[in-house]
Amino acid sequence: MSSGFLPLETLSPTETLEIENGLSLVPRVKLNFTVHPSLPSSATKPIDEWKLKRSLIEFAKTSLSITIPEDDLEIRRFKDVKKRKRDDPVAHGSLSIRDLGFLNSKKRNEKDSEDLKILVKKFRDWRDYVVEKMDQMEVNLQGEKYRLSVAVPESDDFEGMKKLWEEFYAFANKGYVRGGRQEPDTIVMKGVPSRWVAEPRVSSKPSMLVTHTVFSAFGKIRNLNITEDDDQDKDADENGGDIISGLHCKIVVQFEKHRDFYNALKVLCGRSLQKQGSRLKADYEVTWAKDGFFRNSRSQARENSRVPAAGRGHYRNEAPRDEPHLSQFTADDTRRKRFKE
Repeated sequence: MSSGFLPLETLSPTETLEIENGLSLVPRVKLNFTVHPSLPSSATKPIDEWKLKRSLIEFAKTSLSITIPEDDLEIRRFKDVKKRKRDDPVAHGSLSIRDLGFLNSKKRNEKDSEDLKILVKKFRDWRDYVVEKMDQMEVNLQGEKYRLSVAVPESDDFEGMKKLWEEFYAFANKGYVRGGRQEPDTIVMKGVPSRWVAEPRVSSKPSMLVTHTVFSAFGKIRNLNITEDDDQDKDADENGGDIISGLHCKIVVQFEKHRDFYNALKVLCGRSLQKQGSRLKADYEVTWAKDGFFRNSRSQARENSRVPAAGRGHYRNEAPRDEPHLSQFTADDTRRKRFKE
């Protein structure tokens, strides 16, 4: 853990967190939207993405007093618009609001829990206000009218995820039991740039060692798994582009303590990943795992042990529970490493 690492409990939703390997978690408000036609003619005509972008940027500037760069506004048209029903959406997308400094009215004392609670409430109230202003708004694009449905992504709603796991474990009759309570301990991150957790000048593939170092900043790790994120490749191909596999990875990390899982998930929600020296901000998706990933993967790991390493889909395989920090490297690697706490 770096010397400048702030206690996670004191981090406000508008603060940047510097972690390891030149990576930072930068705050943002992300909103997903779906575009529905308001007129019969609008349902069968391809939407003008550029005009819609300009309309949303202007609305944000005049009605919300915020500036959204074009790069932070993504719009994707649905295919075969002419075959869709009148009420079917014609496009979907997302926008990210990254300049949140105006929410910090004064310098906050890290130890003042009341200040933190006030700032968290202010942040959530403002985010809810933006959603309320944009949801069901009508956009007129030179005679063609559309209506937007806007919502906060599930992966950005920490309180919503917390409610889900509390309900799940309240009625679940299986899973880990610690101190008489069943609690989640596993986080899943999708859409992480593979090169950002790779060993420099060694490989472009994610490194178990680098990833372990990065996530150890949040707490003691029990298990760790890295695979290619195929869903990201499918999303990239939605507009007709070529699929380039291996650009993103999915990370599944299990912590020893529920408290570390809780703090890590809370900090990862509502933030983007940034690499020092890069202008790119990776808007990953994060959630909690309830399907016993590492328990279920033991049989799969034994199955993979019978297959040559070069033919496996995983970069690294999860180690047995009695050797949680031993990683088996693939054919691209030349050695084994044992993690030390």
